[in-house]
Formats: sequence, structure tokens, C-alpha cells
Amino acid sequence: MAEVRKVPFTDLHRQYSQLKQEIYDSIEAVFEASAFTAGPFVQEFEHQFAKYCNTQGAVGVSSGTSALHLALRCLGVGPGDEVIVPANTFIASAWAPIYMGANPVFVDCDEFYNLDINKVEAAITKRTCAIICVHLYGHPCDMYSLKEIGMQCGVNLIEDAAQAHGAKYHGLMVGGIAELGCFSFYPSKNLGGAGEGGAVVTQRENYAAQIRMLRNQGAPAKHQYSEIGYNYRMDGIQAAILQVKLQHLDRWNIRRRDIASRYEAKIENGRIQTPKVADSVEHAFHLYVVSVDDQAKFTNHLSNHQVSYGLHYPIPCHLQKAFTHLGNRRGDFPYSEYLAAHGVSLPIFPELTDDEIDYVIEVVNRYK
Repeated sequence: MAEVRKVPFTDLHRQYSQLKQEIYDSIEAVFEASAFTAGPFVQEFEHQFAKYCNTQGAVGVSSGTSALHLALRCLGVGPGDEVIVPANTFIASAWAPIYMGANPVFVDCDEFYNLDINKVEAAITKRTCAIICVHLYGHPCDMYSLKEIGMQCGVNLIEDAAQAHGAKYHGLMVGGIAELGCFSFYPSKNLGGAGEGGAVVTQRENYAAQIRMLRNQGAPAKHQYSEIGYNYRMDGIQAAILQVKLQHLDRWNIRRRDIASRYEAKIENGRIQTPKVADSVEHAFHLYVVSVDDQAKFTNHLSNHQVSYGLHYPIPCHLQKAFTHLGNRRGDFPYSEYLAAHGVSLPIFPELTDDEIDYVIEVVNRYK
């Protein structure tokens, strides 16, 4: 085996060191203008991000979680309503309905780790008012099928693209395919800030206008409050840094896909199943999640050879204590539960070196 070295799961300092001067200059510009909350830097980022996503509008907010909350508020979701959410996702996707007094209705995942289209329609009831489809790990959902189900059943569709910046479905940029698209700019995302941040993108200006008002305490104008609102504004510093990083996003995603291709081509171990990718998508590979025969044994093997890893996610949403009141039980969503017990995320970030990639592959192939 090659010389043992520590391979990080992610390394934000490598990215920062390459962009240090650009980031310093952007922060200095915010301080010189004293535009710390909302303001011109946020407006310029919104303009650039909407253009990138091919949408009519983008609204910068405080986090991906607040983006989902505002999207449901914009659609009028309320107490007694139901919102379909994948059982296999980060917990924030399921918090949003709870914040509105609605119930998340969980649906199992498919072979691509996303909502199982064949089970979505069966989960719709007369109380269903929205579907949150999560482009999990960077793989876009089957949006045409979901839009058709939504139209037939009169149900709104929201894209949770928190892990899918720059991913495409049939050539369309994710986020702008449904009525509303929600993004997170948490530091480790494909497009990450220097703290918390998020955005809602949409093709409808009336939605964008309402979300701008709601994020700003419900105020359409200073000292005027027409609705109950929130303090969900984006910081000027985050927006300025995101403008810098947005210029590099496509290049970073190309590198992520290159790493994924090398893993796919060179991992040759019958105990490891690499992720499937649909022909219709351009994967953003926020995460590279393999399934293994024995999660504990495999992760111990990685640790012994100093390869860092992640688990996304070890407890599916429907089995979290916070959702006990919904009455879900173990066995309700078997594929999500299987992935929780067998999924392991390998290192994948743009600054990963070729030697590190080869070492990860070597370590994985030596697992027995």
C-alpha cells in the first residue's frame, strides 16, 4: 500500500487559501460601505445568482432552513396541511412544515437516493399542499414526473437544492424548475459562505416580492408591517464572499465530477456499491455516498488508514425522536433505513489532490 497519509473529508482552508486576497477585498468593500445587513452587496449577489440559476428572481436569506420556511409560508401552508418530504434527507427539509404547523409526510427513496416517484402519488391526500423534493447529495430528482404529479393533484412543488448548486436536469439548472427553489450556503456546500446563508429562487416576481418582505420583519417599507415576518436577512459579508465564489462554482463542480468518475472507474470491490447516476442529470456531487456490506467494519477500516468519511444520514427523519408524534415505525421506509445503516460518504471536494484520490481508491479496494 502507498505511504499512509491523512485524507480529510473536506478541507475548507485549501479553498480559502486559493481565494484569500479576493475574499479579503470583498470583505473590505463591505466594511468601507458599512453595508452589513441586506443592501447593495446582497442585491448584487441576488442578481448574479438568479442569472446563474436562470430564474427571474433570487432572494438572499439567513440559511437554507429559513429559505424552506419562507417558501412554504409563501405558498400559504398552514396547520392541518401535509407536506411530502423524503425520509432520507437532512432534518431541515422536514423542519419547514413543522414551522408552519403542518405535518411532514415521509416517502421512501429510490435507487438514486431521491424521492421514489412511484410512492409519492400514493402518499398524497386531500390535505397535501406541497412536495419538497430534495436533490440529495447533488443528484437532481425526476422533476418532470414530480411536476406532472403536482399538476394532476393540485399540489405545489418546492426544490430543496441545498446540496445541488449547479446540478442540471435535462439541461435545466435545478432550483428554477419548480415554483420555488431553496439553497443553502453553509460553508461546506458546493457554493459556501463564511457562515450561514441561503436563498430562494423563483420564476414568479410576486413570490420573490413576498419573500423579500417576509425576510425583513414583514415590512414592505420602513416602519410598515403588513404581515408577521422574520429576521431572515442575508448579511452583506456573506453576499460579497458568495459573489467571489460563484465565479468558481462551475470549475469546482467539474472537478467534483472528475473525482466521482475516477471513483466509479477504479473502485473494484464487491463489498462496495458506488452511487448510480441517471442519464438525464448532471450531478453536482456534493457528496459521494457508497453503500457497504458492514458500515461499522468499513468505517473502521477507513479510520485505520487515515481516510476521513461522513455518514449521511445515520438516522432517517422518520425515526428521529422529534417526529415520534407522527407515528412512523422502523420498517416503514426500508430503503432509507438501509442507506442509513449501510451508506458511507467518501472524501470529495475540489481541492482533493490526485494522490489523495488514488490513496482513497487503494484503501477502499483493500477492504475485506
